[in-house]
Amino acid sequence: MSEPTGPTPPEEAPVAEEQAAPQPAQAESAGEDPGPPAETDFEGPRRRARREREQRRAAQQRARAIEEARREAKRRAAGLVPPPAATARGKVRGLRAVLLTVLLVVLGVGVGSILYFTPVMSVREVVVVGTAEVPVEEVTAVAAVPLGVPLLQVNTGVVADRVATIRRVASARVQREYPSTLRITIAERLPVAVMDFPDGPHLYDRDGVDFATAPPPPSLPYLEVANPGPTDPSTLAALAVLTSLRPEVAEQVGRVAAPSVASITLTLIDGRQVVWGTHERTEEKAEKLAALLTQPGHTYDVSSPDLPTVK
Repeated sequence: MSEPTGPTPPEEAPVAEEQAAPQPAQAESAGEDPGPPAETDFEGPRRRARREREQRRAAQQRARAIEEARREAKRRAAGLVPPPAATARGKVRGLRAVLLTVLLVVLGVGVGSILYFTPVMSVREVVVVGTAEVPVEEVTAVAAVPLGVPLLQVNTGVVADRVATIRRVASARVQREYPSTLRITIAERLPVAVMDFPDGPHLYDRDGVDFATAPPPPSLPYLEVANPGPTDPSTLAALAVLTSLRPEVAEQVGRVAAPSVASITLTLIDGRQVVWGTHERTEEKAEKLAALLTQPGHTYDVSSPDLPTVK
């Protein structure tokens, strides 16, 4: 049997492969768009600018937070801003102090009311100290503080003023001594000079107060002035001279005369005379007189303390 003549038909499989292989080239040559690349690989100018702005803002916020924290740490280190826990503790302590103060005030008012209005602490004894010539009975009578009155109701100033009206009393002090004692302390007047009057000798203290009519103590000098009293300049000048003398000199003075403040003289017990002059520079004159009296003489002149003389 004879084979057919004529051209051999091409094989289909290779043709198919040849037709499928040139597809990309055909697409390119045909001018078709292959499509955009993947989203993750592309960033446009606008998106990049927005991302950079967000990054800058985040960096600025972090910088501000760091700076604020640094400033806060400095303020706390300087003590300008107490730590929150310390502030809370301080508020609690302040509240406790206020409550304690209120409690103490209420307690004090209550105790004070009890002591003031009730006889819990009342006067049961009046003690007088400092007396030598003034009778204690006279002091308590003038004080006029009844037993049984609450101590807080006793006006100590008024009581002291009443006691000071006694002639021989120079000053008085009244104190409460709980639970039930009232103490009266007095200072008596001390005689510095004496003057004779028709009713007897009158004693004068250093302030010129005539505080007693009684026999004078031994060796008390006599005072010679026209108008004796605590407001008389001559009296005060003469008494200032007597109180400025040294003890060994003062005990030798028998009389001090002051017709005026500028002509004071002393007469000693043995008859010697001291010309004192004015009441100025009294302390200096007293020192010079103590030295002059060691020298023999009859008249000692210290009226000018810079040039004392003995005659």
